[in-house]
Amino acid sequence: MKLSGSCRCGAVSFELESKAPYPYMRCYCSICRKVGGSGGYAINLMADARSLKVQGAESKSVYNAILDGKTSPAERHFCRSCGSHLWVWDPRWPDLIHPHAGSIDTPLPVPPETVHIMLAYKPDWIDVPDGPGHIHFQHYPDQSIEEWHRSKDLLET
Repeated sequence: MKLSGSCRCGAVSFELESKAPYPYMRCYCSICRKVGGSGGYAINLMADARSLKVQGAESKSVYNAILDGKTSPAERHFCRSCGSHLWVWDPRWPDLIHPHAGSIDTPLPVPPETVHIMLAYKPDWIDVPDGPGHIHFQHYPDQSIEEWHRSKDLLET
C-alpha cells in the first residue's frame, strides 16, 4: 500500500510503501508518549525504507533518545517548524522505516484488534481499553508488526 504523509504545517511531506499498513499497536513507553504526544501513546506502522521519498527534507530534524544513559541509534524524524513526529528509522534494521500513523494522510485500514504495549511505563491518567479486541503487554509484544499482519492474513504482497 502506498502511504502519503506530512507534518501539520506542510513543510515536510513524504511517500513510502507498506505491506503492513494496519495501525494496530499502541506504544505507551515514555519516548513514544512524549515525542508523539497523542493519546498517551504512539502508533507506528512498518514500511520499506528504500521506498521513502521526502519533500521538504531541509525542514526536518532528527532526535535520538537517551536510554539507560546511552544515545539510541534510532532516529526519530520530525518537522523543525511545527514539531510533528513523522517516522522512526533505526540503522540496526536499515530496510525498515516506521512512519507515525498520525502523520499519514492516506486513509488507513481499520485493524481487527488493538495491541497495547509497554504498559509498565504508562502513567496512571491513561485509560487503556480492555475486553474483546484489546491485547495487553507490559513490555514488548509476542509478535513483530510483520508477524501480526501475517497472523491475521493482512500482509499485503
